[in-house]
Amino acid sequence: MSEPIIITSRTNPRLVRIRKVRDGKVPGEIFVEGRRVVEEVIRSSTRLIECVMSDEFAESEFGGQVRNRLHGDGVPVLTVSDSLFKSVSDTVHSQGVALIAARPRTGRDEIEKVIAKARQALIICLSAANDPSNVGAVLRTAEAAGAAAVILSKGSADAFSSKAIRSGMGSNVRVPVWENADIADVIKWAREHRIRVIAADGEAEQKYAAIDWRRPSMIIFGSEAHGLERKFLEMADEVVTIPMKNGVESLNLAVSAGIILFEAVRQHS
Repeated sequence: MSEPIIITSRTNPRLVRIRKVRDGKVPGEIFVEGRRVVEEVIRSSTRLIECVMSDEFAESEFGGQVRNRLHGDGVPVLTVSDSLFKSVSDTVHSQGVALIAARPRTGRDEIEKVIAKARQALIICLSAANDPSNVGAVLRTAEAAGAAAVILSKGSADAFSSKAIRSGMGSNVRVPVWENADIADVIKWAREHRIRVIAADGEAEQKYAAIDWRRPSMIIFGSEAHGLERKFLEMADEVVTIPMKNGVESLNLAVSAGIILFEAVRQHS
C-alpha cells in the first residue's frame, strides 16, 4: 500500500486542478465534499479519481479507514495542512475531506434503460429549477421514494455541482438523470412510452391524493418563483395541487416533491 502524497504548496498543480473541478471547469469530473457524502460516493459505483484530506482528518479513525479503502482501490490520496485544505474547500466549515469523481452519465438513454425494467415508473421532471440545493434535495427525496429518474430542463441548476451534491447527500450519483431537457420534448417522450403526464400547480382544483399513482407517471414541477408555464400545464394529462391551510401560498420545491412522491409510495404499498 502506497503512502499518502503530502502537498505543502497552495500553487501545487494538483491542488490547482482540484479547485478547477470544484468550480465546474473540468468537464466530466465532479467535486464531492464532506464526510458523509464522501462515504456514500465511495460506496457507489462511481469511478473515483482522487481524494484530498486535511492532516487533522487523515489522523482520525475514519480518515484512516477512508485512506485505506481508497488506497486498496488504487485511488491517489493527497494530504494537506488544514489551512491548505480550506483553499480547496467549498464550505465555510470544512470537514477536511473531498473527492474528485467521474461525472455520471446522463440523458434520455440512461433513463430509458431504467424505465424498461421498472414495474411502475415514477419520474420527476423539474422545469427551471435553478437552486442547486433544491435540485439536490429533490434527488435525495426521489431516491428515498424509489422514483425511477429525475429530468431537469434547460436552465435548471447542475445536478452535479458541489452544492447540489452536498444537498443530495450522494443520491446525485445513483438516481438516473436527464439534464438540459426541453419540457415539450419530454412530454412527447413520456407519451411515446405510455407514461401519464401530471403537472403540479398551486391553482389547480384536483388534489394530488385523488390521483391513481399506481399507473406509470411523470410529475412536472415548475420553479418556486414562477411555477410551471401555462403551455406546459395545458399539455399535461392532469394538473394537481397540494391543498394548504392558514393562508400559506406555496411550499419549498423539495417539500412539494416529497409530499407527492410519498403519496405515490403509499398507494403502491
